[in-house]
Parts: sequence; C-alpha cells; structure tokens
Amino acid sequence: MTREIPAYWQNFIDGAFVDGGAGRLDVLDPGTGEKLAEQALADTADIDRAVEAAKRVSDSRTWMDLRPVERGRIVRKMGDYLLERIDEIAPILTREAGKPLWEAKLEIEGAARYFEYYGNQAETMEGRSIPLGGGYFDFTVHEPFAVSAQIIPWNYPMEMTARSVSAALAVGSAVVVKTPELDPLSNKYFADAALACGLPAGVLNILCGLGQEAGAALSAHADVNQIVFTGSVATGSAIATAAARNVVPCVLELGGKSAAIVYDDADLDAFLSDVRWGIYFNAGQVCSAMSRVIAHEAIHDKLVDGIVGMAEGLKVGPGLEFPDFGNNMGPMISEGQCQRATGMVSEAEREGARIATGGRRMNRPGYFLEPTVLTDVSPDMTIASDEVFGPVLSVLKARDEREALEIANGTPYGLVAGVFTANIDRAMRASRQLRAGQVFVNEWYAGGVETPFGGFGKSGYGREKGREALLNYVQTKNIAIRIG
Repeated sequence: MTREIPAYWQNFIDGAFVDGGAGRLDVLDPGTGEKLAEQALADTADIDRAVEAAKRVSDSRTWMDLRPVERGRIVRKMGDYLLERIDEIAPILTREAGKPLWEAKLEIEGAARYFEYYGNQAETMEGRSIPLGGGYFDFTVHEPFAVSAQIIPWNYPMEMTARSVSAALAVGSAVVVKTPELDPLSNKYFADAALACGLPAGVLNILCGLGQEAGAALSAHADVNQIVFTGSVATGSAIATAAARNVVPCVLELGGKSAAIVYDDADLDAFLSDVRWGIYFNAGQVCSAMSRVIAHEAIHDKLVDGIVGMAEGLKVGPGLEFPDFGNNMGPMISEGQCQRATGMVSEAEREGARIATGGRRMNRPGYFLEPTVLTDVSPDMTIASDEVFGPVLSVLKARDEREALEIANGTPYGLVAGVFTANIDRAMRASRQLRAGQVFVNEWYAGGVETPFGGFGKSGYGREKGREALLNYVQTKNIAIRIG
C-alpha cells in the first residue's frame, strides 16, 4: 500500500527546512489532475539567504579544503541514502511527475549512480607541472567555482538534480538548487541525504520558486559564480544574458529535435525496441528523445507498420498502475504540456502529415496523450523542426545517405542523433557528419553516466556527465615559482 504523502513540503536553506516568502504552491498529480500537496514557494529574499549561506561556507573553505577522498565519501553516501529509501521515494516521484513506478525507480537509481560516479572522481582532479627550465617550478591546480546555481527541469527532477549537484560537490563547490515548480517534492530527499551524510550546513540549499522571480533572482545574483540550466532555448538565453552581466559562465542544455537514421540494412526488430525507449519513455518528455525517424525509402512502409503496432500495444494510465517494467506509459506532466503537444499534432495534420496512430487526448482525468506516430512528414513542417516534448514520433523518408544526413542536420538543434545500419563504414561516415553532441550507433541511449552529454547549436553548450562535466565546476590556476 502506498503511504500517505505529506500535505506540505518546505525548502532547505543553510541546513534547515524553512517556509517560503512567496507562500505556497499547489503540486498536482498528472495522473488525476488533482492536488497532491503544497510546496513552500521561495521569493527573492529566500534566494538571497540561500546564496549567502553557500557563499559563507565557500569563503570558510570548510568543504573546499576537505581532503578530496573524504569529500568523495560523503558524496557517495548521499547516493546510497537514496537507494536505501527507493521504495519510499519512488511513489512520491510517480505521483508528482506522472511516470510509471518502474520508471521512477530507474530515475532514483540513476540519481544515486551520479553520486557514486562523481564521488569516486573527487580525488582524481589533479593539476600538472609545466617545465620552464631550471630556474622555475610551475604547476596548475583546479579550484572550484565557489557558488554553483542550478536550475532544474521537471522531466527528471531527481536525476537532473543529482547530475549537477554531485559533480559540483565532488570538486568542492557549494550549491543552490531551484527545483521545478511542477514536481519539486522529491528533491527534499537530497536535503535529507545532506543532513544524514554529514554535509556542512550551507553547502547544499534547495528551494522551489517561480522562474520569473526565484529563477531570475538566482541567475542574476552577484554572488553566484557558475550556473547550470536545463530547459527551453528562450529561458536559457535569458539566463545566459543575466549571467553575462556578472561575467558568470553557464552550462546550458536546451533540448533538441533528435533524429534516428534507419538504413535499409538495419535490424528492424531491434530498432522497434529502441523506438519504445526513444520516444515513449517518460511519455516522450526527454530532451534527447528520438523525436524523428528518417527511414530509407526501401524499408519505410515496413518500419512504419512495426512502429504503429508497437505504439498501439502500449498501455497508458496513472504511474502507480505500472509497478513493473513493461509496455506502458504514464501521463504528460501538466495540462499545458498536454495541450501544447496535442496542438502541434493538429497543426502537423493541417500541414499535410498523416496521423498513423494516436494523436488524441485521452478521455479520462489527468494529462494523457495517446502514443502518436506521424507519417508523410516533410522537413519543412513545423513538427519536423520544433520540439514537441511529448509521445509524438515523426517519420520522414529519405532516398539515400546524403538526403538522410541533410534532413537530420536540418534543424537548429544538435543534442543527440542516431544511425542504424549493419555497415560499419556507413555508420562511421554518418557519425562524423551528424551535427550532434552525442551519436548513438545501433542503440538509442547507448552510453551512461560515464559518457559526456551536451549539444551543438541551439541545444546549448557545456557538457554534463562523464569526466568532462567536472571541468564545468572548476577554474584552472597556474602557480609559477622562481627558484632562487
């Protein structure tokens, strides 16, 4: 039986749970549309207090000067804390974000993995010596950006928080997190982990606030030294503009319109499994979702038939109905997101696309859109270039390799891409020419925490995941010593 969810959730500033100066925010259950709980809402003064706490502990160097192996052990313990409470956290994440219970557990496991990976990396951030001849000793050290501000998206509220928080903590930064307004509740467990695992007060601060107030205040704050943001291009541009006024570096992951090119020699049965993960996992609300399939004309019709059959075989319902891995999908996160996706499908149909399956809002409470497949999509259609962020797959047709690559690269985005073929030469040619920060060959979402992730073009800049991510959180200092 699912335990009762607390009616009210607070923010976490300087080691203590506190109310919000902007009152309270209603958090809704996407599976029913009903109120789930209330969340304390931060105002500008709350942001100031959180940044002040982070700056104070940074200035004291309490966390920064801890021996890296000890810092890493605390970071790893925070991940262990989440795993030990996965059965408590997962139903809450499911209720606030809508995703199936098994997907919520995967997200928590992914969050814990980031703390494990970056905790293990803490003592490996080494400088180097630079030979300048016999009269000098010269070396470099990595120093953390003191205060890291992190603005978290709603599609993976726990995993995205863990991705940036764990890396920042591992190198010695203090962090202020602004959680997503739509599903902020589960972030409370990072605060619990900080208290339980011995993180000094002020090193981690977690607040929920509206973007136009709390988010704007955080991104423009004079005492913030680095910003991490995942979200829309428009918001990312606004954050980067505010940060630039303070000459503050950003890591921006701004979504995509990622394409999988499927050649006539691809393993179509295996590819159908990739489509299931690529566009219907988390109801398609994934920055790196497989939102476009570019199929060679020789296998286009067969491929569409297989995708439609797979999509129509998915069960759709509230996340708690799906405790086990299977062919199922939850709701979208909100009424607004569901309406936007449905509207984009209708617009595509008006432009000449054909709805092969789905495309309609489901007649039930909550924010449910049928798993959708669109065919007869041409590259000049809005649906072929604009991000839907929902369970909507567009299938385009290509005559040859050149045309497929031209279509794949024909959007302003460049987050991920995929190529499916048995020909290794073709795979390597495509991998080299695809304009994307990460290319998957014969498996969508290949890779893991260890592999760097980030975009080209309007998909943003900077890298999350992998060892490269740690470099976002440090500055290189060079020390040159004249030997007497």
